[in-house]
Amino acid sequence: MKSRKEYLKNIKRVVVKIGSSSLTLPEGGLDIDNMNSLVKGIKGLTEKGLEVIIVSSGAMAAGLEYLGIKKNPRETSDISLLQASSAVGQVELMKAYRDLFSAGGIRVGQILLTHEDTTRREQYLNIKSTIRNLLELGVVPVINENDSVAVDEIKFGDNDELGAMTAILAEADLLIILSDIEGMYRQDPRTHSQAEMLSFVDKIGPEIEDSAGGIGSSYGLGGMLSKIKAARICIFSGIGMVIANSRRKSVLSDIINGKDVGTFFKPRTGAKVKSIKKWIAFGVRTRGSITIDRGAQEAVIKKGKSILPVGITGVQGRFNRGDTLKVLSPDEVMIAKGISSFSSEEIKKIMGKNEKSILPQYGEDMCREVIHRDCLVVFDPEM
Repeated sequence: MKSRKEYLKNIKRVVVKIGSSSLTLPEGGLDIDNMNSLVKGIKGLTEKGLEVIIVSSGAMAAGLEYLGIKKNPRETSDISLLQASSAVGQVELMKAYRDLFSAGGIRVGQILLTHEDTTRREQYLNIKSTIRNLLELGVVPVINENDSVAVDEIKFGDNDELGAMTAILAEADLLIILSDIEGMYRQDPRTHSQAEMLSFVDKIGPEIEDSAGGIGSSYGLGGMLSKIKAARICIFSGIGMVIANSRRKSVLSDIINGKDVGTFFKPRTGAKVKSIKKWIAFGVRTRGSITIDRGAQEAVIKKGKSILPVGITGVQGRFNRGDTLKVLSPDEVMIAKGISSFSSEEIKKIMGKNEKSILPQYGEDMCREVIHRDCLVVFDPEM
């Protein structure tokens, strides 16, 4: 088995996701000392010739402190208050980053995103272009979810998933998730003093998922489960990922130098996943699903075939042509995602039928793939 050093020796672009616990004080407000330590670490990476993108939490906590509101976001149901706090906190957060990076001669630029921003292909490509242009200008992009306007339907949910999506958008080689824990443990280290930390994860199976608990800080919204979800996205996309403690001395340089710090998730190697398929897999919200039979499942997974009407046994939800769907096995397990050539009502008319049956009743336009293989992403069950 390869060591993490072998996966890290040729990296050129890194996304550093910094959690709320790494940026805020227990009593509230920004932890400028730790921020300064992390900024110096990032500067060190740039001096090694690496391009760095930051995904930063902390705006909500900074805003609550600035407004003099002593509330825990987890215990606050007033969404409008949290959104207002985020709007104020973004200013405070970016001011802190600007001042700290300026001391080292580095410029920063801010990008605020919601999940909705990645669902439209043109806008998705524009975000990629903006990140690329900032890097070419020698600017460190600082990305955060736009919590001041986001609602549940368009939120990433937590910045771990946003970190993984940013790694895809930036075509990064590595995602580093900095938090208040040393890495991934077999058990919750806060309740099991002898819990074993995993240094190297080559695939995410049931054991890893069972080990993920609700570890998270008071100001953070993501726990270990969200980090495992981010790891799945990275592994599929051929991107390495590390979970580590932000307050560990020289944490970033040690990770880049291949030292045994935190938990490293091995990226999938082999054929690269095309950019558009990464977008289908993770950038777009699904609008419904179809269920396929065993024969179609085998053709899709083992032979790389498209999905034809004859192999479909069920349609769930209402959707239009061009919407992204989940593809379910006969056991109702999601095995793929893809862009539908038909609406839900159209698929109901032709599902289970072959071309000979479809042609005389519905014409040539309906005699084609429901999801073409070029618009179909199949997920590895061993990922």
